[in-house]
Amino acid sequence: MENQVTGVRDRHPRAAPRPAARRLPLLAGALLSLLVALWGALGLLDLDVPLPRTSFAQQHGPLMALGFLGTLISLERSVALGRPWAYASPALAAAGGLITAAGFAAPGRLLLTAAGGWLVAVYIAVLGRRTGHRPPAPTRHHSIEELRPLAVQIAGAVAWYAGGLLWIGGRTVGEIVPWLAAFLILTIAGERLELARVAFLGRRASDGLVAAAALIGAGAAVSVAWPEPGWRLTGFGMVVLAGWLAVHDIARRTVRGNGLPRFAAACLLAGYAWLAVAGSIWLAAGRPASTGLYDAALHAVFLGFVISMVFGHAPVILPAVLRVRLPYHPLLYAPLALLHASLVVRVAGDLAGVSAARTTGGVLGEVSLLLFGGCAVAASRLAGRKRS
Repeated sequence: MENQVTGVRDRHPRAAPRPAARRLPLLAGALLSLLVALWGALGLLDLDVPLPRTSFAQQHGPLMALGFLGTLISLERSVALGRPWAYASPALAAAGGLITAAGFAAPGRLLLTAAGGWLVAVYIAVLGRRTGHRPPAPTRHHSIEELRPLAVQIAGAVAWYAGGLLWIGGRTVGEIVPWLAAFLILTIAGERLELARVAFLGRRASDGLVAAAALIGAGAAVSVAWPEPGWRLTGFGMVVLAGWLAVHDIARRTVRGNGLPRFAAACLLAGYAWLAVAGSIWLAAGRPASTGLYDAALHAVFLGFVISMVFGHAPVILPAVLRVRLPYHPLLYAPLALLHASLVVRVAGDLAGVSAARTTGGVLGEVSLLLFGGCAVAASRLAGRKRS
């Protein structure tokens, strides 16, 4: 039976999975980074909340992008590779996130950067596995096409590592934002290209995604010496990528279906719109000088695009990683709708300089993340009752 979200054929779709208990501590580390980051964000929204550590607010961005999302992405890649040594990447990311949250900035940066470097090694191992048997000359060009999605994802991991090295070298989090964005955007783009290739997308069309990915990576690199043109180039690449995904992603077809494929497609298409918004802001403003523009673009890409992707893929990825059922239920639309509605309020408040809208949107955005977790648990229990 083929999964309509990932395009992967399930070997035993009806078998009751056994939980992968050894991976739970890594997931717990990611979730702790998320909770600390959300707590710190309340302080950034000028709410009077107690902060046990100033690092909760100061390191909000790295905790979300690397401590939480970095752990999840590297854990999924480690499971896919199936080698014990690969789990060092999510372990380093989870530990780095927790140590950073505890206020130990220097060792936290080191561990989070090492996690990115280890993820590059994981991808190289995957590349070696795929190229281990060279095809005959007539089919070799097809094999190269198959490696394109992996190459884009490797570029994402390299962006994580490069940004981490700059961070260790004294650059601020604000200065490495294009690298953090490139890590997450290119990782997602590579996955979507893989699925588009499975759906028989032609090479000429896939050239557009590869070109957009190259623009994003080049923009991050240029931003090191020339921030303004670097951020603009990254933004241009984001706009191009959003357009390519909106036109070529199979979500355009699956959104007309039902159940999980339709839910995932709704998450994806909404995310592409926010990616275009963030890219447009960076393209027009460069590295935003105003806090409002800076925050609007930041949350458009990291919440509107990335977290929407997490919502859409969680019912597929989490069971694959932890071997725990997370069945689709219409309840999942509630946090998705709240996420995007809150982001509209948040971005409007940022752009208009209305602090009340900014705070309200920010708080509701946090509620949407917690609500997604609650709805996922509820959906799992409801499905369990139906089976019994």
